[in-house]
Amino acid sequence: MTAPGTCYIGVDIGLTASKVAAFDTEGRELGVVHARTPRTSVTAHRHDVDMLGLADTVISLLGELTGKLAADGYIPAGIGVAAHGNGLYPVDAALRPVGPAIASSDSRAQRIVDAIPEREAKRLARETGSIPWAAQPAVLLRWLHDVEPESYRATRWALSCKDWVTAQLTGVPSADYSDASAFGMVALDTRAYTPTALELVGLPASDLDRFPSLRQSSDVVAGLSAAAAARTGLPEGLPVIAGCMDCVAATLGAGGRGLGDVTIIVGTWAINGAVVPARTPAPEVTLSALMPDPATMLAMEVAPTSAANLEWLACASAPHDQVGGLLAVDLLREAAMVPPGAEGLLFLPFVNGAPEHPAASGTFLGISGVHRRGHLTRAVIEGVAQYHRVQLDRVLASGADIGDRPWRLAGGGARSEVWAQIFADVLGRPVRRQLTSELGARGVASLLPAALGHDLQPWSVSDEDDLCVLPGPRREAYLRHSQVFDRTLAGMSSAWSEVDRYRTAGPADAG
Repeated sequence: MTAPGTCYIGVDIGLTASKVAAFDTEGRELGVVHARTPRTSVTAHRHDVDMLGLADTVISLLGELTGKLAADGYIPAGIGVAAHGNGLYPVDAALRPVGPAIASSDSRAQRIVDAIPEREAKRLARETGSIPWAAQPAVLLRWLHDVEPESYRATRWALSCKDWVTAQLTGVPSADYSDASAFGMVALDTRAYTPTALELVGLPASDLDRFPSLRQSSDVVAGLSAAAAARTGLPEGLPVIAGCMDCVAATLGAGGRGLGDVTIIVGTWAINGAVVPARTPAPEVTLSALMPDPATMLAMEVAPTSAANLEWLACASAPHDQVGGLLAVDLLREAAMVPPGAEGLLFLPFVNGAPEHPAASGTFLGISGVHRRGHLTRAVIEGVAQYHRVQLDRVLASGADIGDRPWRLAGGGARSEVWAQIFADVLGRPVRRQLTSELGARGVASLLPAALGHDLQPWSVSDEDDLCVLPGPRREAYLRHSQVFDRTLAGMSSAWSEVDRYRTAGPADAG
């Protein structure tokens, strides 16, 4: 039995925003606080994170939420952290940052990936379920070795984002299977770290010692440290679990736990995942992450090609000296008044690039004098839905066994009726909107009751029929739109490369 007022805290750290939420024993949200994640775009290809700033942000949010919970009579039983996977958060033996973290949207190390022979990349995929790409920790560790050798030598622990925050809460370095498997660092047959990812980039197998021992997502790492307790107002010793990658946490929060379940998350990153058996050979997708249920994993196609594009437009539409941007809801209201296809305007949603299109950038095509801001918004949200479709087609073609249940749609695409209908029309499949606001925090918090030995029923999600969106009469228009999108995407590589060379040229070359 749990005490009256028991609640569970989930932390969800995205590339755009960091959220801390509390849930009662039935999984109902009690409160949520959020702040901007301190990420800096140094260049188009370099995205840094202020590690101490991030830790301070999360601790401040925990303190803010703790005060609200205490006022309402709730007592936290534990904390779980979820965050973006991949990237690199390097710390020394005292768990101090050796420099800024490198975000998962970063592509500075693409040349290292380009040098990996295709047969070797396929070997890693067969072994781990994930292919090499520029923001993997092993690749970024090699970048440190080459470009910042002092930081490489100082790095005792190569942490993920959530592991950095968990270490700040507990003073203990940790890692879980979901993050590490999505790194391409865990052999699916042995469930142990494999040196293959390091070998492919020319690092010694001994660098495996830089990665903390693996834990299940629900394993308790340690109790809240005295220092963290003093700063948050939470009790010292409060259990903190290992947590999980945000893709997995959000899937859990949306209820995508069963084999064949498909979950589409429209966040900063496009997450398109199917729950499949955790075995080899793995489906041929970009990355696979082991689920808390060790018999399953999430086979995914992911890229920073989703709602971040709408956020960019919201900021770009505001006056130059205005902090922040317009409200997305206002842009979406304008988009609803524009017909499908945005009167001939097409958008390729790569304002943050994409692993499979290294030189890509956000691109409008077909602009004419008839187009207004509503057309731009409509083209952006249609382009985002189309690239989700491209990625889901890869998941379907990968060998993943997909069930016939409606696909779960979460994030910004689910909260907007017009965007959800576009998704159903573009995909040609029913989608069920998941309207819980903080799916990642809810997903990782849902692991806490069992981890703490609390005898509770698993948290349910809404599967109401009125949240299921069916393809409508505009489906035919979007079939044509899809064909144009695909052909345009296929022909953009050389143009993007030319523009990338232009924008990265030094001042002497720019003229």
